[in-house]
Amino acid sequence: MKHLITAAVLLFCSTLYSQPKLITDFTSLMSELKSGKDVRVIIDYGKCSLIIEGEESDAPKAIGGMNMDTFEFFDVGVVRNELAYVTSSETVLIGHPFYGYVYNYAKLRIYSDNSVEIIARYLDPNTYEVKMDETFKTMINNSENGGGVSLFCED
Repeated sequence: MKHLITAAVLLFCSTLYSQPKLITDFTSLMSELKSGKDVRVIIDYGKCSLIIEGEESDAPKAIGGMNMDTFEFFDVGVVRNELAYVTSSETVLIGHPFYGYVYNYAKLRIYSDNSVEIIARYLDPNTYEVKMDETFKTMINNSENGGGVSLFCED
């Protein structure tokens, strides 16, 4: 009986302190999403290419995160797309030091070649006027390529 209690306590503690699993490619991401797992996205913008009005510039040293609670998958050709991709977005009201209160809209497109496009916009909460509009490009971080988007799920 003592061993059973010890095993139960160890199992309980291991679930409390388990490390999230790094998802290293598109195929694994789709597998986790299709199985109903929660996926967390961490974006290291400093490791991304920033594109503003078609020009590449230095990306800010900032980090953001979101959950892929809602997503859509588009196989090749569904919307005239050459690559399959999964997309997810989130909008939250934030207080920004320059813009005041704005809606922070972030949209991800993660492609089957492991590339990622991130659109970030700040919108005025009253008029929906775009106050900031940036596009970032990077790769899924596979722990070797220095990609700017890390994907995690609980094992």
